[in-house]
Amino acid sequence: MATARELALKHPNLKFAVVEKENRLALHQSGHNSGVIHAGIYYKPGSLKAKLCVEGLHLAYKYLDEEGIPYKKCGKLIVAVNEKEVGRLLDLYDRAIHNGVPDVELIEGNEIKKYEPYCKGVKAIWSPHTGIVDWGLVTEHYGKNFRDAGGSIYLDFNVTDFQLVEKDQNGKDTDAEYPVRVISNEKAVRCKYVLTCGGLQADKLAKLSGCSEDPRIVPFRGEYLLLKPEKAHLVRGNIYPVPDPRFPFLGVHFTPRMNGDVWLGPNAIFALKREGYRWRDIDLHEMWESVTYRGFQKLALQYLGFGINEVIRSAFPRLQIATLQKYIPDISSSDITRGPAGVRAQAMNADGSLEDDFVFHRETGSSLGFRILHCRNAPSPGATSSLSIAKMIADKCKTEFLL
Repeated sequence: MATARELALKHPNLKFAVVEKENRLALHQSGHNSGVIHAGIYYKPGSLKAKLCVEGLHLAYKYLDEEGIPYKKCGKLIVAVNEKEVGRLLDLYDRAIHNGVPDVELIEGNEIKKYEPYCKGVKAIWSPHTGIVDWGLVTEHYGKNFRDAGGSIYLDFNVTDFQLVEKDQNGKDTDAEYPVRVISNEKAVRCKYVLTCGGLQADKLAKLSGCSEDPRIVPFRGEYLLLKPEKAHLVRGNIYPVPDPRFPFLGVHFTPRMNGDVWLGPNAIFALKREGYRWRDIDLHEMWESVTYRGFQKLALQYLGFGINEVIRSAFPRLQIATLQKYIPDISSSDITRGPAGVRAQAMNADGSLEDDFVFHRETGSSLGFRILHCRNAPSPGATSSLSIAKMIADKCKTEFLL
């Protein structure tokens, strides 16, 4: 939606439409994420992710102020809980400085309580400009901006195929200006060019126009715990761990929400359905596609112990208490309940590596594929970076489609 908005604002003389599978916007990743406005600390200096996140941070706050969207600039602590983590924390701090993260500080353990009175650690990074917002609400505002700029949004439009327009009996295009049909069952939209930003369905959309299935989308569910309301005072802002390079995902952290809730987590569980937010959400065909994919098999073998532990902690969430108490000792097992979940559209390569950068594909070997550009991976922090990503993709569309 951010990209659609950007394109419509940049090209007011062109017609734009968005087609969406669900009956409303932001039903999946955009409406199920942590709600954090990231500052750009974790990402490799000089990388596109680092640049777009820092740029996106500033664009996001400016946009939220202009639109009157509520947010909280509550800050974030990245906490080293023992001396072994300090070296990795210092590396993160160097990254933050190189990335131009605003006003980031390295603080000692005795200073942590100034920001988080109930948190303990030996050293931490303080990021005052990390915040929280409802990204589903932001997406709706992007949609309103898009419509106000003349764009159309078609909901309940599950794309099943792309086709070039058929010739009439005289061999001429019935509408040469709009040669591509985007089809959804009995419905279709006619257009000149197509950009897909399909998230959990990105590889399936790419395959429809003749692109390779790689990278494949393999869904991983992140399940959160909720801190009971009477204990919400234990957490003021975001409290994050120092990433452990042995594992593919970040690990448990503390995330306040706009409604006053505090989320604890997430874990990382292989989802049995691309849009499977619960264990009982199962699609046998999608599950089979994932488990028979060579890339997934290699990843599963590499992180077998990690995966088994995540499943056990999913079944018995109180086992996560020991990890949580490393940061906030006052939390007990009676203070938590099961919370919501989201599903990460993890792009994965056939060698088992996780795709950590943007991936664009266009099958230029056919007239149809030449007109369709697929954004197959827009990795975290995609929401924070959405306005800066939109600018990048809009520029790419201008180059690819000669807009």
